[in-house]
Amino acid sequence: MKKIAVITIAIVFAFTGLAMAQSNVQGAVVNKSDVAGSANVAAGVGNNANMGATEIGQSNVKGAVINQSNVKGSANVAAGVGNTANMGSTEIQRSNVQGAVINQSNVAGSANVAAGVANTANMGATQIQGSNVKGAVINQSNVKGSANVATGVGNTANMGATQIQRSNVQGVVVNQSDVKGSANVAAGVGNTANMGATQIQGSNVKGAVINKSDVAGSANVATGVGNTANMGAVQVKGSNVKGAVINQSNVKGSANVAAGVGNEANMGSVVIK
Repeated sequence: MKKIAVITIAIVFAFTGLAMAQSNVQGAVVNKSDVAGSANVAAGVGNNANMGATEIGQSNVKGAVINQSNVKGSANVAAGVGNTANMGSTEIQRSNVQGAVINQSNVAGSANVAAGVANTANMGATQIQGSNVKGAVINQSNVKGSANVATGVGNTANMGATQIQRSNVQGVVVNQSDVKGSANVAAGVGNTANMGATQIQGSNVKGAVINKSDVAGSANVATGVGNTANMGAVQVKGSNVKGAVINQSNVKGSANVAAGVGNEANMGSVVIK
């Protein structure tokens, strides 16, 4: 296990992103990046592609996790078997964070693709799985003229969204996004497509859950077997929330589709199960 002992703030000006696994950080983790006209590709078997993103796995962070990125005219691709593609996003798995998790991103004219088998594609999004966060979770993103695609078997596509699964959050969860002229697609078997949405599953949140989004001229699609498509919506399943659940969204000239077997399509809605 890597040990980072005496660090107050770790600041990284990254080209593609910051990835950490099995580490101990006694301080904040900050990634600030500007990416333009570039391509980042991980192809064949294990995969993983981070562009203007922060990824933390099986680690302990005694401080805030902050990702600030601007991505323009670029492509981020993870293709063939393992997959995972993060662009202007923050992904935390099986970790403990003693501080807020903040993702602030601007993505324009770019493509983020996770293709073939396990999948997962996050663009201007925050995804937390199997983790403990002692602080607020805030995702602020602007996505314009871009495409986020997770295709073939596992799927999951988050654009300008916050997704929390099997986690504990001691603080508010806020997703604030502006999505225009973009496409978010999860196609083929597992599915799930979140655009300008907040999705919480099997988790505990000690604070309010707030989703504020503006979606215009965009398409959000989950098609082929599992399905589920959330656009400008809040979906809470099998979770405990000690606070208000608020959804404030504006959706114009857009399409939200869940087609083929499982289905479920939520647009400008709050769904609690």
